[in-house]
Amino acid sequence: MAMLRGHRTAGARLPARLVYSVRDPAQLWYGPELAAFAPPVSVRLLHTRTAPPGDPRPPGRITSADLPGAGGPFAPGSPDVFVCGPTGFVEHAADLLLLAGHPAERIRTERFG
Repeated sequence: MAMLRGHRTAGARLPARLVYSVRDPAQLWYGPELAAFAPPVSVRLLHTRTAPPGDPRPPGRITSADLPGAGGPFAPGSPDVFVCGPTGFVEHAADLLLLAGHPAERIRTERFG
């Protein structure tokens, strides 16, 4: 959240995208704040166990289709991507980015748990 808040506070015009994977709607942190972001910030919520009614995406792990730029290839000057979460999630998401052609040097990871 600090990155998105800083982006907003700075008045940045470059796009920022958050893909947030959460087990179910009850596990979502910062829900109202995330919903209030407007372009150039976009937020995509992915549910792994239980999705809310009307969610077009079935619950499940993140896939390459869930990532911005899916279907690549990623162009030179690709954005930095920050992946944070439990080790298994981080490794899976980073692998998907690499398979999609995102440059390894532009993927930043942070693990917890």
